[in-house]
Amino acid sequence: MPLSFILGAGAGVVLARALARRDGATREARREDDDAVDAPAADDADDADARRPVVVYMDGCFDTMHYGHANALRQARACGDKLLVGVVNDAEIRRCKGPPVCDERERVEMVEACKWVDGVITDVPYEVTDAFTDELFAKYDVDFVVHGDDPCLAPDGSDAYAYPKRIGKYREIKRTEGVSTTDIVGRLLRMGARAAGEEVREEEKEATFCTTSSRIAQFGSNKTPPKDGVVVYVHGAFDVFNRGHVEILREAQKLGDFVLVGVHADADVRARRGAEHPVLNEKERALSVLACRYADEVVIGAPAKITNDLLTTFNVSIVVAEDEEPYEIAGEDVNAVAAARGAYRRVPRARECSVLSVAKRVMDNRAEFEARNARKTKSEAAYYAQKTHVEES
Repeated sequence: MPLSFILGAGAGVVLARALARRDGATREARREDDDAVDAPAADDADDADARRPVVVYMDGCFDTMHYGHANALRQARACGDKLLVGVVNDAEIRRCKGPPVCDERERVEMVEACKWVDGVITDVPYEVTDAFTDELFAKYDVDFVVHGDDPCLAPDGSDAYAYPKRIGKYREIKRTEGVSTTDIVGRLLRMGARAAGEEVREEEKEATFCTTSSRIAQFGSNKTPPKDGVVVYVHGAFDVFNRGHVEILREAQKLGDFVLVGVHADADVRARRGAEHPVLNEKERALSVLACRYADEVVIGAPAKITNDLLTTFNVSIVVAEDEEPYEIAGEDVNAVAAARGAYRRVPRARECSVLSVAKRVMDNRAEFEARNARKTKSEAAYYAQKTHVEES
């Protein structure tokens, strides 16, 4: 798996050292080429350029990091060899968009956990100025700046990416239909309102996410468990994927050689948690898990109850539950079979992963989020009104 590193303000030394090592390796390769072939210096320079990876940059807020964000990062990564991601700080988001659901530390950790990300730059500005773009090119060796096909405007109404477009350093990708932070916040607001006994009218959506076999294949890894390897099976709802989920999967990875994640079927989540659950359907939830670098494979619509057949089919050695609270189906605890076989494990967890904890943040600041969503819904409607077909990377 690619290593991920964080580059905050003043922390560019990490990347500088990495680039120095790369440049040192390039110089060594040049010397070896000179010893083997008496080639002109210009040819050596051309060879070095050919060997240099293409670095692409994409930035964003990545609030309530979802599969739409992940698909954007997947497409951005396909535009080059290495992907650096800029995460906008909390103050900038609040100034330009309204309150974030997740703070900067959480959002950085979620971006880091995405398997298509090679590095993270923290504390980036919301506005992509010419000076900041030049800094990306000079300091971080970025070749291209990437953004989705949805318009991104500076506060003065101008195109935020006009400069990289003008100098030929811009690449555009397709926005993932039917999902956004605004959409998820809206779902959480409606869930919270219903839980409070309010009558809520279901919001009509212009676009709906349509799961295709190719989308699942794009997110999949084609990995298989190594021969005689230890398969760790982690099961749960994984609704509104968050850093608590990342922590569980990271800890589970330490227990074996292959992490298989069972994403519970919608009906099972509803039966356990109530009619307002899940916030995201099982395919949406599965894609968020698949994008995580700590998950190797996913069972979509997995049963909530562990069975001997499931453990045998996937050759599972260890079972970990997202939710460790006792829960019975047909009079038996859902993890009883795993426990009887000595396969059930608990992993360290310092963070809450329940969707209810995310929903509480939204409802605690309900007025602000409702106002923010009212503004964002209008801009999204404008996007869909002028939307044209864009080929996906």
